[in-house]
Amino acid sequence: MAFVITIAQQKGGAGKTTIAASLAAVFAARSRVAVLDIDPQHSLARWHTLRAARKGAAPVGFSDVSGWRLAREIDRLRGLNDVLIVDSPPQLDTDARLAIRAADLVLVPLQPSPPDFWAAEGTMKLAAAEKRPARILLNRAPAGGKLRLAVEAAIAEAGYPVFAGTLGNRVGFATAFAQGLGITETAPRSTAGREFGSIVAELERLMR
Repeated sequence: MAFVITIAQQKGGAGKTTIAASLAAVFAARSRVAVLDIDPQHSLARWHTLRAARKGAAPVGFSDVSGWRLAREIDRLRGLNDVLIVDSPPQLDTDARLAIRAADLVLVPLQPSPPDFWAAEGTMKLAAAEKRPARILLNRAPAGGKLRLAVEAAIAEAGYPVFAGTLGNRVGFATAFAQGLGITETAPRSTAGREFGSIVAELERLMR
């Protein structure tokens, strides 16, 4: 049975899809992995098409079933894979609720800004209501600065779990995505690759 990672954040532009793609690429190298794209923009579907056309790229299963068939599709994919990554829509609609309800872990990307934090609060509260573990991942984060410190303080005050590692605003993620690949495939020794590797190591400890 697959470990289900739902990437959720009701604010658009948080980096959900890019993170989903790079995670899928990591797990594809070592296990059976599928992605489920229920974001109406379907950017992950485009990424998957690019990947499927690349010779030598480790295979990643794909589905974009949503709506009334979603719960059954999650169950089907869970039975066929070791890891299932769900890219959820940027609003807390029925599909997002079902994806969070099915998750073994809800990963919440958060750019360090007040609007992103306020949006993440809704996602964290929904995960708590569904009794699903959730963890914030600071994404596109500057190395320091007052804004980042303020958001980190707000996360701590709210008591939300957060990844120890962070992801900077690295062009390498977009470059890898445009090729149907993940950052650990295109530039594993880059700063972006090392940052993402740290997140994956932490994630794998949570999956045990």
